[in-house]
Amino acid sequence: MKFALNFLYQTFLFVTLSATVFGQKTESWGGQKDGTFYNPVIPADYSDLDAIRVGDDFYAISSTMQFSPGMVVLHSKDLVNWEIAGHVVADLTRISPNLDWTKMNSYGKGIWAGSIRYYKNKFWVYFGSPDDGFFMSSATDAKGPWAPLHQVWKVSGWDDCSSFCDDDGQLYFIATNFKLDTKTNKKYNIHLFKMAQDGKSLHMDTDTIIHQSSGSEANKLYKINGLYYHFFSEVKAEGRVMMMERSRNITGPWEIKQLNHVNKNTDREPNQGGLMQLKNGQWWFFTHHGSGDWEGRAASLLPVTWVDGWPIVGKVGEDRIGNMVWSGKAPIPLNSNIKIQTDDDFSSATLRPQWEWNYQPRNDRWSLSERKGFLRLKAFQPIKPEDPKKILLRAGNTITQRSMRTRANEATVKLDISGMADGQFAGLTHFSTTSISMLGIIQQGEERLMVYHADGQESPGIKIKENTVWLRSIWDYQGQNRYFYSLDGETFLPIGNVTQLTWGSYRGDRIGIFNYNKLADKGYVDIDYFKYKYTK
Repeated sequence: MKFALNFLYQTFLFVTLSATVFGQKTESWGGQKDGTFYNPVIPADYSDLDAIRVGDDFYAISSTMQFSPGMVVLHSKDLVNWEIAGHVVADLTRISPNLDWTKMNSYGKGIWAGSIRYYKNKFWVYFGSPDDGFFMSSATDAKGPWAPLHQVWKVSGWDDCSSFCDDDGQLYFIATNFKLDTKTNKKYNIHLFKMAQDGKSLHMDTDTIIHQSSGSEANKLYKINGLYYHFFSEVKAEGRVMMMERSRNITGPWEIKQLNHVNKNTDREPNQGGLMQLKNGQWWFFTHHGSGDWEGRAASLLPVTWVDGWPIVGKVGEDRIGNMVWSGKAPIPLNSNIKIQTDDDFSSATLRPQWEWNYQPRNDRWSLSERKGFLRLKAFQPIKPEDPKKILLRAGNTITQRSMRTRANEATVKLDISGMADGQFAGLTHFSTTSISMLGIIQQGEERLMVYHADGQESPGIKIKENTVWLRSIWDYQGQNRYFYSLDGETFLPIGNVTQLTWGSYRGDRIGIFNYNKLADKGYVDIDYFKYKYTK
């Protein structure tokens, strides 16, 4: 009866919304003043999402690959407006030494998809690293502090795990082995294990394969109205779609149902995410778009309608399978005071949560205390790159944020360059593993030059005598970027060419502040502020 009532309610909701605000993708995003929202709700690289409701609050996690701190935690009061609450992993070297500033050779690896759950009065996060196995941490507050990272299982070739606590307190762990299994002669076998009561180890003798299909991963387990639901995604002819299994027994046998259709050309394959019921009875799914564009894998919010006991994601079609929805009435009143943080005047004792280093940083080469109100970046030599055009990918001390995809974006940094040394290069950058552009100051002996650098090509330098410079990047919805500089903070002059932002190695474009020295571990720059404006 509960499923039937929920279905009738959701059908009424969809009929109402379909006649008013459900529409196609636009350049608008997030919450609107009229109480509606447009997808994506976060137009930036928040990949491999999972999400839960705890009381009146919503929490989500997103994979971070080689960026540190790792596994970002998001918080919301309305499922549309989100803020960065913190990170789970303070030290990436607890996963692998390859994620340290001394190696920097694990692009596309590091922290992959995971799950966030709340049980036993704690938040629990589990995630996988394709070369290093599975890890977990817990916290009483999602903002942290999180317990030191613990390795659950050292293994390679596995991904997309989730924990689950049954009604009797028994813990379970589910994950995909994407390598060829010599016993089954198949790839993408989904395994279920019982866990120890502390959640830190698996009972290997309970290993059970509960599903296998083409590309099957993105695992989550739920128990709803006495039934076990196994959410996953798989690859069909139309693209990667959401799937669901259900059973009265956690080990099966399972019924199976496709939850959505995809159009790879328009909706970019929403799949990995978290299923949640609100206090008002509605169900929603918070998801990433699996096919990345230059901004990476953005986050969208999709309504869920229960049909015959299945949670159909998106607008239900005549075949009782969902379709992508680009706009709708917000699930609960919008809280516009919450938003993704960007600006920083570096007056705090710790870095604000929007910042992530490219790899684990060298902690003796940056400081917020040596000059109050400034971030000091001390230059050191990069690791010799295989491709000289991509030297930034092997240079430590690059601090980054996600590049948002909105109609108008403007990021400005103010630098004090009086402490620079010969061989040093510092400034503003956009980068991925497929394209790099930089605008900054190069110190050559006693001379300083303003230089634009893109994919190995360097502009003629402009001599700079001032000790303070402002650098600016402006980009549009299509990812067309142009750099500017100023010597007084008022007049900004264009420099270099228009460049196209790109994504690579499962990561969207990053905007960042870089600082390295090819000749010696010498020199520093002081960052006064970073201001980042973007539009709805």
